[in-house]
Amino acid sequence: MKALRWHNAKDLRLENIEEPSAKKGEVKLKVEWCGICGSDLHEYTAGPIFIPADQPHPLTGDKAPIVMGHEFSGQVVEVGEGVTTVQVGDRVAVEPIYNCGECEPCKQGLYNLCEKMGFYGLAGGGGGFSEFTSVPEHMLHKLPEGVSYEQGALVEPSAVALHAVKQSKLKVGDKAAVFGTGPIGLLVIEALKAAGASEIYAVELSEQRREKAAEFGAIAIDPATGDAVEQIQKLTNGGVDVAFEVTGVPPVLKQAIHSTKFNGETMVVSIFEKEAPIHPQDLVLRERNLTGIIGYRDVFPAVINLMAQGYFAADKLVTKRIKLDEVIEEGFEGLLKERNHIKILVKAE
Repeated sequence: MKALRWHNAKDLRLENIEEPSAKKGEVKLKVEWCGICGSDLHEYTAGPIFIPADQPHPLTGDKAPIVMGHEFSGQVVEVGEGVTTVQVGDRVAVEPIYNCGECEPCKQGLYNLCEKMGFYGLAGGGGGFSEFTSVPEHMLHKLPEGVSYEQGALVEPSAVALHAVKQSKLKVGDKAAVFGTGPIGLLVIEALKAAGASEIYAVELSEQRREKAAEFGAIAIDPATGDAVEQIQKLTNGGVDVAFEVTGVPPVLKQAIHSTKFNGETMVVSIFEKEAPIHPQDLVLRERNLTGIIGYRDVFPAVINLMAQGYFAADKLVTKRIKLDEVIEEGFEGLLKERNHIKILVKAE
């Protein structure tokens, strides 16, 4: 079968590999749609970040080359020994977190903070950029009628956004700012709406992405036409309650912090390739908080439920649909050349 494998930075290869079977405790899926994540793009341009390149991952035993793709949906075509929660024909989304179940975070139910944590499609085991893949049973979430396979491929990034909002101090009626309105930033706006934010400001250089942010209900700000922080401080009479940094660009972190009011909070959602210097006084003198999230936990059912209500809609987020044969040039390279894309979905066929 065809599968996209990461060999090194700027070295992705669409290769023919052995089609997997459903081992004990696993479920074989025919992959339907898989999204290209910002994390995938980071691995392509500057990896390895999450990918085990030199030593095998402690939970999967795999190292590069590995099959990529962790935002995906599929149909169950085979169940392994002991599997009881799904059956052949079920439509599912995949929650791709590996955790050991034994470290202290895992014992407390904080499985996304596992000391050995990894992502299916980044740490080995298989991936969504393939025709078929075999997934541990506990990673699967059934999709109800009315939630399409395309929506299913958006559950994973939507979970990142919902977890970020849930972990923040935001309350109903609070004001928020989102710095960066790529796929995750737009999904954060959706999650903020669902959480009852009264005002949402979106700071974005790209005109197309600003338009998308406005379409999602945010007040869009172009940082190229003036000081975005000053604009937010003026419009909110002192700053937002919570700012979300979703660019991964070092100077933007400082802007996000400055956009918050006294005792405000900045949530770091991005994966940074470089260090981001900040002045501690920006936190200390205003008693601000700075925190971050990785992945998600216990939110997939809530995301799927919100999708059934119309949130996180694929028709508002997906700007390009391609085939697996096109994933490198039209997908990864396309995202680097055409920065206005929101979400590219890949059809595994």
